[in-house]
Amino acid sequence: MTAPAERGPEDGNASDVAGALILAACAIWSLISAAGRETRPEGVLLALLAVAAGFACGRICGTLLPVATAAVSALAALVMALLWRHGMPGATATVDTAPGHTGAAAALLVLAAGAACCAAAAARRESLRFALRLLALGTACVALALGSVAGFAAAIGVLLCSLAAVRMRRRLLGLAGLALAAGLMAGLSWAMAEEVLPHGLTVSLEGQLTSYRVQLWQDATRLAGQQPWLGVGPDRFADLSPTAQQTLGSDGKPHSAALQQAAEQGVVGVVLLAAAFGWLLYVLWRSPRSTAVALTAGAALTALAGLASVGNALSFTPVTAGAGLLAGLASARRPIGEADPAGGVAVKRLPHGGDGVPGSEAQVDRAGR
Repeated sequence: MTAPAERGPEDGNASDVAGALILAACAIWSLISAAGRETRPEGVLLALLAVAAGFACGRICGTLLPVATAAVSALAALVMALLWRHGMPGATATVDTAPGHTGAAAALLVLAAGAACCAAAAARRESLRFALRLLALGTACVALALGSVAGFAAAIGVLLCSLAAVRMRRRLLGLAGLALAAGLMAGLSWAMAEEVLPHGLTVSLEGQLTSYRVQLWQDATRLAGQQPWLGVGPDRFADLSPTAQQTLGSDGKPHSAALQQAAEQGVVGVVLLAAAFGWLLYVLWRSPRSTAVALTAGAALTALAGLASVGNALSFTPVTAGAGLLAGLASARRPIGEADPAGGVAVKRLPHGGDGVPGSEAQVDRAGR
């Protein structure tokens, strides 16, 4: 038996205002860190625009057709990952055939699994829920077929989190755990670059991550130490990294979102990146959708953060737009008077509430409570 659906606490438009301020701060800081130097901040601005556009689209479509939009988004991401796994459009990498395309395809598949599971959590019919979760399982198998074990594990993790979220009533603890997990995964790249982990663990992880990636991380930490506040400038890592310059076919990225921010935009850039991720989780906490939908979307975004901690998935516009779309879908407002399919309350705004106060909300519990 599933737990009663919990609705997020009402906050008006506070989360939207916070998001606008954070994204604007990210854009402004990228321009500040680029000022007076031969830099290319266009990639950062494009990624921010993609997140904002995807979020707005998800909000609108999620209010009108939440299940259908999420299901179509999952199928679109799956098809895109299959068709463009060798050359994804919207890449901001510096070469035509970048080695990060497989990781970007895996990120799209993780977002597809998240969208399918969100649709399943919002669906009313049990048969439709089963079909959508089967689609999520299929995306995980596709990731494995493409050779991405990390993508397979991440997609399976999203599916398992979605199944567990159905029985959860409170979302705050779950979202806090996801935030902690994302922080630990981001800290792993820094720990490997600084060689602060035990030797045995370092050797084991380096075998999985490859020495090339670890050397890129070490270059990033060295550049971050040279310019700790402003960084060396957006998209200048390829010009200043010895490892990237000496490697044929390098995409010019350090394959870690946090370390790239640290190297190119300094400490402030890292703080803003963490704030943007925290804002997405805050939006899910405040979401009027059910806890199952919010936690499923949070799990998918956390899995994406994990892939971005060891890859350059965020350098591809379809991935950043998909992340914004998923967050928008999971935080879209319900149409007035629509009942919660999971058995929670339906909220309808009346001119005068039961207490005679204009503009109050009358809550109707479907279970009769």
